[in-house]
Amino acid sequence: MQVISELEMTMISGGEAFTLAAIMACLAAAIVAVICYRLFMSSSGSTTMPGGFKFTWQ
Repeated sequence: MQVISELEMTMISGGEAFTLAAIMACLAAAIVAVICYRLFMSSSGSTTMPGGFKFTWQ
């Protein structure tokens, strides 16, 4: 570990958590969009979501 100066401290900026949360939200929306597309565009099928949720449509 090193001691940093006041100037170096003012140059440090955060934001990694916000970026990661935005990427995860986009990924979740994409997964839901694919499942909805499969649900509405096919005449029959099934899907299993994380957590043990299983859907079947005929």
